[in-house]
Amino acid sequence: MAALLPRRASGISTDSETLARLGKKQVLKRRFGFWSLFAFAVCELITWETVLALFSQGFDNGGPAGLVYGFLIAWLSTLSVYTVISELASIAPIASGQYYWVSMLAPQRWKKLLSYLVGWLTSLAWVATVATESLFAGTIIQGLMILRYPGYESKLWHGTLLTWAVMLFNVSVNIFLPQLLPKVEIVLMVLHLGGFIGIMVTLLTTSQIGSTASVFLTAFNEGGWSTQGLSYCIGFLGNIATFVGADASVHMAEEVSDAALNIPRAICAGMIMNGIIGFAMMITVLYCLGDVSSVMGTDTGFPFIQIFYNSVNTIPGAVAMGAIVLVLTWACALGITTTASRMTWSFARDNGTPFSRYLSKVDTRTKVPIVAAGAVTFLAALLTLIYIGSSTAFNDVVSLTITGFYGSYFLPCAFLLYHRIKGHTAATPQEEAALTEIVQGRLIWGPWHIPGIWGILNNLYACLYMIFVIFWSVWPPATPVTPSTMNYSVVVTGGVMILSGLWYWVRGRRVYQGPLVEKEAVLVLRTAGGLTV
Repeated sequence: MAALLPRRASGISTDSETLARLGKKQVLKRRFGFWSLFAFAVCELITWETVLALFSQGFDNGGPAGLVYGFLIAWLSTLSVYTVISELASIAPIASGQYYWVSMLAPQRWKKLLSYLVGWLTSLAWVATVATESLFAGTIIQGLMILRYPGYESKLWHGTLLTWAVMLFNVSVNIFLPQLLPKVEIVLMVLHLGGFIGIMVTLLTTSQIGSTASVFLTAFNEGGWSTQGLSYCIGFLGNIATFVGADASVHMAEEVSDAALNIPRAICAGMIMNGIIGFAMMITVLYCLGDVSSVMGTDTGFPFIQIFYNSVNTIPGAVAMGAIVLVLTWACALGITTTASRMTWSFARDNGTPFSRYLSKVDTRTKVPIVAAGAVTFLAALLTLIYIGSSTAFNDVVSLTITGFYGSYFLPCAFLLYHRIKGHTAATPQEEAALTEIVQGRLIWGPWHIPGIWGILNNLYACLYMIFVIFWSVWPPATPVTPSTMNYSVVVTGGVMILSGLWYWVRGRRVYQGPLVEKEAVLVLRTAGGLTV
């Protein structure tokens, strides 16, 4: 891997050389610059839209006050986490992301096993996110149909079929029209901002505005927990889920120009902008809530659709507002499909998955991993079958994405903290150089990082916060806990870790050697010249 590669004395001048330093040949096309990647990062979070989609989770446990203060805590804390992720992305800008960083930073004895487990955990989290976001889009369609056609008798399997239609469209765009993605993302960012302004203004001008006390001082405990504090922690998951998946830009690293700098900038700028407008939408919706019983008991399945209808008092108007949320949610699922396919493809090229020979193939014409895109879509479609049996059971998939993502973030961030505390870090000779390996026991920073004690404190806080999030992500939403209300994410996540660990000992340890150094990458470095051992 990268630590075994030679070091170029004069620094890194191209993205291809940077990638070669990480042991990989450039095979994907670098379609994204900063602005298109920034748009991608913004549209993958779609925070104000997710605030609406996950409104009931925090409202039932915590109420308006829990939503408001929980949002601020989640936003600032998640920004801390993604700041550390950005530092890692600047050190090693590669589509592999978390499992590569673990292999780079972990003790020699544990490199293979831990990177293998993290690779599976990251892949699982992204497949689950494809399923979750696609289901949001599919069921929003169903919710708008319920509002528009009062005689429509909705079924859970209808929602799954609509979700499959969303998935089919998204994977088709990824396979046949990948060249449009950067331009589409910029258009979607404009719609994201324009839709936010349009819906917020409409709500504020048509709704009966509530009191400040009803927004900032009102708490609920509909889950029946023994204390209000416990209820806050359970409802906090909704705010956490609002910011999950900002590492999408990381897994696009091999399609981004000047990736070591543009990825951190896009992630952090996207988090800041989405946090501001997401908080504004949260406050707006709470002030415009109106009749709580009609909102929380809505037949549409989404409180925000009922809020729209109660505010404008016309079905066409509410449907039009809901359609904006639908389009942006659908577009988010499109980008998530792209990211999940890149993660699966990158893990397959290092022999981390079954059928890696096929999953690692890249189409020579489109420069897209078509097989990987089809595979993640198929697996996500299978996952949505859970929804047919129980919508409550599928809600555990949301918790699963939180457990999976934060579990995959924790190890590389913890190892980075260890190297920081032990003093295994050094500034780059040239600040713009994206040097990426541990040379003689010292970790060479990329061009983007937080130096000194502030970087250590931020890294420490991020690790502590991730432990807090993982702990609460496996809790059920209400008491008494029954088989139908149990949170099974811990079973699924634990099962995947156990099975992947068993598979590692049965076969994985023989075929998986960690991130591989490709011969073509070595040739790129030799061709570049100016190399020293």
